[in-house]
Amino acid sequence: MDVIETIKTRKSIRAFKPDPIPKAVLEDILQTASLSPSAANLQPWEFLVITGEPLKKLSATMVEKAIAGELGNWELRKGAGRAQVPEKYLARLRTLQSRNTMYRRGDAEQRADFMRRGFSFFGAPTVIFIAMEKSLGDAHVFDLGLVTQTLCLAALKHGLGTCIQAQGVSYPNVIREMFNIPDSIIMAIAIAIGYPDWDNPMNQFRSSREPLESLTTWIGFKE
Repeated sequence: MDVIETIKTRKSIRAFKPDPIPKAVLEDILQTASLSPSAANLQPWEFLVITGEPLKKLSATMVEKAIAGELGNWELRKGAGRAQVPEKYLARLRTLQSRNTMYRRGDAEQRADFMRRGFSFFGAPTVIFIAMEKSLGDAHVFDLGLVTQTLCLAALKHGLGTCIQAQGVSYPNVIREMFNIPDSIIMAIAIAIGYPDWDNPMNQFRSSREPLESLTTWIGFKE
């Protein structure tokens, strides 16, 4: 699979088989992801890879907190509230919700089930957390996006699927306490990774993309 085909093939997977991923495969993926570019070559990313019983314990703890009504604390998601988001972006969200029932908000039971499955990383046998030293500040958040994308593309080489989840770092202190991670580390994003269950309807959906003309301003070009 060439790089263009890989980019076009990647999608968010929300139903995984329970089959474990060999550690050597994960090492190969992380080694490839580590080739991602970064400002001044600081390579600010750190990887926390969790599987088995520790992952089950983490999932159960986060589900328990969510059911109890404890609000999350996303350390890198502090953008504008929904009221301040421009309409063109909200329109894209509404389009997604209208096409895929898992995003609809009218059914409280459905929302609760989706929340629980999200905190269970949709059944993925492994989760990779991408973390960074707080002292590096916002200047290197872009680098974390680069390594995240590279990791997800590299996973396809091994027949693996991924789901990038801000939900997975909703309770960063739980992750730090459970796995002895210092307070100086930001838990930036979670990536559920595993072998996709293609028979599950959740994996049949593919989100749409805006046409290029609505995203691009061309200056200085001649027709």
